[in-house]
Amino acid sequence: MNELMGSLKMIGEGSVLLYILKGVGFTLGIAFFAVVLGILIGTVLALLRNYCTKGWLNIFRYIAVAYIEIFRNTPLMLWMFIGLVFFPSIEFAPEFTKALGLSRTEMAVLFKAIVALVLFTSSVIAEIVRGGLNSIPKGQFEAAYSQGFNFIQTLAFIVIPQTFRNIVPTLLSQVITTVKDTSYIANIAIAELMGKTFQLIQISPRYTGFTTQNVSDVFVLCGLACIIYFAINFTLSCIVRRMQKPKKRTVTVSV
Repeated sequence: MNELMGSLKMIGEGSVLLYILKGVGFTLGIAFFAVVLGILIGTVLALLRNYCTKGWLNIFRYIAVAYIEIFRNTPLMLWMFIGLVFFPSIEFAPEFTKALGLSRTEMAVLFKAIVALVLFTSSVIAEIVRGGLNSIPKGQFEAAYSQGFNFIQTLAFIVIPQTFRNIVPTLLSQVITTVKDTSYIANIAIAELMGKTFQLIQISPRYTGFTTQNVSDVFVLCGLACIIYFAINFTLSCIVRRMQKPKKRTVTVSV
């Protein structure tokens, strides 16, 4: 019981909560960049896979198919470790890394992990977007052509807007998955929530007053991380359910 009270006391420390909140900020920031870049890259890949089907354009279709299938059918953790070894390191400005509270080495490792997450996420989103593109009736193209639109204009102004309207619930579900996938970064970097949680577990005796780590430290800190992840993703899930809920139609009867 004393060990549990010491563990609970630890999460009441202002410095510990601030450290965890920084991890939450990194988690949300990483997920945001992964989703935004994933949507941009995934949309391009879906368009290439769906519409580059004639002549020399088939080359781009094959490239898109290879990219999607390779990344989508292999583990994210594998690509993070591949990225850690083979991705080039980028030198960030010292002021930028200092503002984030990271060293140059930690920033380089985090960047490589984010690149791997973006590559993996974009392959999944590409298939989501492709499903949305396939849900658009062919008659939409014919109607657009009859109004003087060319192929690019038809995609930009008619097909793509309808596609994203159709895939919003599925896309939000992928956002939830991406938020959870950021926890993989804890295996190679300490910036995000799970990485900071693991680091706090290692130094927990500094706050609990005991000389060694206790099992209760793991349960309390991991439990807190679980609650935070649940709060974020449950909120997103509620948004998904609300968007999937059919709207009530009002019928007026005139006498």
